[in-house]
Amino acid sequence: MSIEEKGTISIHTENIFPIIKKFLYSDNEIFLRELVSNAVDAVQKIKRLAALGQYSGELGNPLVEVAVDKDAKTITISDNGLGMTADEIKKYINQVAFSGASEFVEKFKDAKDANEIIGKFGLGFYSAFMVADLVEIQTLSYQDGAEPARWVCDGSTSFEITDGNKTTRGTDIILHINAESEEFLENHKLEEILDKYGKFLPVPIKFGTKTEQEPDGEDEEGKPKTKSVEVDNIINTTNPIWTKAPADLSDEDYLSFYKQLYPFSEDPLFWIHLNVDYPFNLTGVLYFPKLKNDYEFQRNKIKLFSRQVFITDEVKDIVPEFLMLLHGVIDSPDIPLNVSRSFLQADSNVKKINSYITKKVADKLQELFNKDRKSYEEKWGDIGLFVKYGMVSEEKFYDKAKDFALLTNTKEEHYTLDEYRDKIKDIQTDKNGQLVYIYANDPAKQDSFIQSANKKDYDVLLMNSPIDNHFVSQLEQKLEKTSLKRVDSSVASQLIDKDENHESVLSEDQSKQVKEIFEKAITRPGYNVEIVGLNPEELPVTVTMDEFMRRMKDMAAMGGGMGFYGNMPDSYKVAINGNHKLIGKILASDKSEDQALLAKQAVDLALLAQGMLTGAELTEFVSRSVALI
Repeated sequence: MSIEEKGTISIHTENIFPIIKKFLYSDNEIFLRELVSNAVDAVQKIKRLAALGQYSGELGNPLVEVAVDKDAKTITISDNGLGMTADEIKKYINQVAFSGASEFVEKFKDAKDANEIIGKFGLGFYSAFMVADLVEIQTLSYQDGAEPARWVCDGSTSFEITDGNKTTRGTDIILHINAESEEFLENHKLEEILDKYGKFLPVPIKFGTKTEQEPDGEDEEGKPKTKSVEVDNIINTTNPIWTKAPADLSDEDYLSFYKQLYPFSEDPLFWIHLNVDYPFNLTGVLYFPKLKNDYEFQRNKIKLFSRQVFITDEVKDIVPEFLMLLHGVIDSPDIPLNVSRSFLQADSNVKKINSYITKKVADKLQELFNKDRKSYEEKWGDIGLFVKYGMVSEEKFYDKAKDFALLTNTKEEHYTLDEYRDKIKDIQTDKNGQLVYIYANDPAKQDSFIQSANKKDYDVLLMNSPIDNHFVSQLEQKLEKTSLKRVDSSVASQLIDKDENHESVLSEDQSKQVKEIFEKAITRPGYNVEIVGLNPEELPVTVTMDEFMRRMKDMAAMGGGMGFYGNMPDSYKVAINGNHKLIGKILASDKSEDQALLAKQAVDLALLAQGMLTGAELTEFVSRSVALI
């Protein structure tokens, strides 16, 4: 039977091809993803029909092949799937997605999201016209007695169906590449796209050939010989580990797959295998990387797949914000291939997936903590940033994580929130029954303050990760009758108000005199001098910034919307230890220049301890110190 038919795709679609070309141009590489995915579907469908007993012919080895002819300027995508009849071409190629053509043109004439257009109107096949000015289909259906058919369209609304020349079951899509898209005729370009989108497709994808060595007998000395042979270049792994049962996989399998995804990364700390089929379908493997406190650079490392076809690595709406620090893959057929941001934000399945992943991660961390706490503590340097980020950003995660989150002190001891409370409650409770957690964010710089706190048997926590500013605030909100103070926000004896101040040995007049001497010695604005009675062993002068003020300025510097505090001038407290013998020496001097010199030297030492003495002031301090020696 001879086939010959000409026609137009739809009376309403004159504007569709310009829209496809204009608005999808920036995403034009997805044409290959779409056409290869369609070919894979066709191969899988014939396998299913055979399994159901609805096809009894020879299946052959499932295969999709991509071939380039640079001279003819064509790209051909071939499959040995179920093929199409002429009627099916008319149904699936000419009519699919065009029942709403008028709505399409109206709604998407200003569209910018290529995936949204393709996904909404089933235009996967028509993405071919993003790169081709003529598209040809040669196909032969699996059905008994089927005749080969050919379809041709030049990108207008006109098409032609005639007898085809295909002699084997399946479909060839031949793209005649337009002048603007000739970059896609380069092998390396196509291989790059196939590697990106098709690396784990469930049907072998052939792209060209490669040379391999195989045995070729022995030479005269009996040594084995090899010969070079051309073999199919299959670019994908058809059964990636997330499609397998965890019981069938070893640690080496998971680590090998991680290296395949991220060739230059260190081994991950551990991983979670996701596998759920109700109330949504989801598989995948999520890895905990070694973060090294640079979480801003670790994002967008989770790859989203739909039936093993890569979609995107921007998974912000599927994965909770704090889990963006993880690496790995998520595969869900419930997420369409041509997914748009608006779909992700609105879809109920996506919200369920989000909650499921949060729970799964929390359960894994709790399991690791319970199973081997020592190992968990050793990994806390990497896990901690991630857990704290989750606690700060996700209320449900905080509720679970409070049982396995750890606080680490400057002695590198680890405690759960409950354990730490019990550890310090007897010593670090103030006169009002408020528990005071003391922390350092730069232990090297704050060493003198830490030592002073330790002398009073106060424990000092380490809070030096990028998220700890927020974590400190959250602990104050969540923990009952608890406040946190940085170790250098006050002298040690005033960090926790217990009404236990040492009496100053100075009289009122002496205090007034000392205050005047030090106020003259300090030439910087915003420094407020006060005389305090401290242990004589404490430093003579300590420069601190009030905890509240410093925290507000830190938040403003991080863009926390604290503009008022960010614009306020710095304000420091200069605590003069009236009981230190240096103060007595200053008062005993009868030369005002000697008093000023000693006061200036003591203040500069305090500034030096805080890392606040720089430039000309530091040079002057060094010169003065040499002169004093």
